[in-house]
Amino acid sequence: MDSSKFSRRLRQLAGLLATSAVWVMPLVATAPAHADTIDQRNELIAHFINDMHADPLVADCAAHGSFVASTSTVVDHVDFPPEAFDSAHAEITPWHQPFDEGKQRTTVDNIVTVEGQGIPRETSHEPYPLKFRCGYVGTQMLAFTWNDPVPPLKAHTERPSKKSKRRHGGGRATGHTSKSAVKHSGTKKKKSSAKSGAKH
Repeated sequence: MDSSKFSRRLRQLAGLLATSAVWVMPLVATAPAHADTIDQRNELIAHFINDMHADPLVADCAAHGSFVASTSTVVDHVDFPPEAFDSAHAEITPWHQPFDEGKQRTTVDNIVTVEGQGIPRETSHEPYPLKFRCGYVGTQMLAFTWNDPVPPLKAHTERPSKKSKRRHGGGRATGHTSKSAVKHSGTKKKKSSAKSGAKH
């Protein structure tokens, strides 16, 4: 009796260990990759400071920008020419106000700007002139933007489609007719959802 209870508990423990191993393995697999990224970033910062005489904040901003740009669909990697880190090309501007007027309204003490060349994935394409802008409080980066070459292209293709829909939508319809059309479409949607709810 005791031996059967003991063997049952052993089986339960083995099952729990097997289940936990399934959940733990992905975490173990991702941890070294994250550590590698941090190590690579730190190595890049050290390279910019020691070999290219960059200010530590400028080096940090450039390293962050380099990693962000490498995730782009069109940029393979970023090159920083030797003059990229001198005072004529890289700037540290005292700010003491929100980083921008958009989503990143956090107040920062300094804004760092640094420029580099985005080497394209397509070898036939010209390099992209990239500009990275980083907001800092002390040595901590709290905000970041860059002139990603991809979003402007997407926005350009979306805008004509919206305008064309407006132009071909209903000619010279008045505000009254457009409102009534919205009301009718709204009531149809409510009725159809009510019917589907009744069926279920």
